[in-house]
Amino acid sequence: MSSPVAVLRSLQRLHARGEAFVCVTLARVCGECSLEAGAKMLMTTTGSTEGTLGGGPVEEAALAHGRQLLEQSRTRSCQVVTWKIRDDLNLDQNGEVTLVFEHEPSAGWPIVLFGAGHVSQALVRLLASLHCEVTVYDTRPEMLARLAHAHHIHPRKVKVLAEAVRDIPQGAFVALMTQGHRTDKPVLEEILKTRSFPYLGVIGSASKAAVLRRELREAGLSGDLKTAFRCPIGLPLGNDTPEEIAISIAAEMLQVRDEIKL
Repeated sequence: MSSPVAVLRSLQRLHARGEAFVCVTLARVCGECSLEAGAKMLMTTTGSTEGTLGGGPVEEAALAHGRQLLEQSRTRSCQVVTWKIRDDLNLDQNGEVTLVFEHEPSAGWPIVLFGAGHVSQALVRLLASLHCEVTVYDTRPEMLARLAHAHHIHPRKVKVLAEAVRDIPQGAFVALMTQGHRTDKPVLEEILKTRSFPYLGVIGSASKAAVLRRELREAGLSGDLKTAFRCPIGLPLGNDTPEEIAISIAAEMLQVRDEIKL
């Protein structure tokens, strides 16, 4: 059973990643109910929960109300709800409980880039004008420092790129454009083994794609690797300058986003 402190730590992680959640706090307990005020529970759009209000019908009702908030609301809210145990929860007890539902919607369209090179720099400048949350991972602080500055652009320095895969928000659009095949492959392999995203692309040529797929099969990955990721990425337009490559990638991302009605 997670403590309220553990729930708050998870809440901070979700907030940092821009993921939607509902935090439920049992604020007041009156009458015959055996639950304890101060209990906390955290819910996410993936269906996962952390913490507990103590179980039973109160928690079941709180889960149902929280799911409704996650499904129907796109705005931040804080609701105070009081339920009478006998009338609202159909229990043969007197008393009532008051719960606080804090709903944090997901941030803008989540986009994650691995690599802060020339194409990534140009792509971030384009994305800075859109309603999205862009996270860029790189091992080079000097390259991250050159990224466009905006409240929704998040440079992240890491020692090992593949270790950042676990922190990618659910439903993110992910593009790998690191220093080359040697640094792209470990990230791609980790993603294909552990995660799934609506858009996953690797910058490069058709010959690079063939090498990547061969090496991934040799590493033990199965399935249809031709559809598992995009390589090359971007729509077939423009020239080979970083700026026009970035436009083609942004256009492809927008096309995919609109197709899945994100």
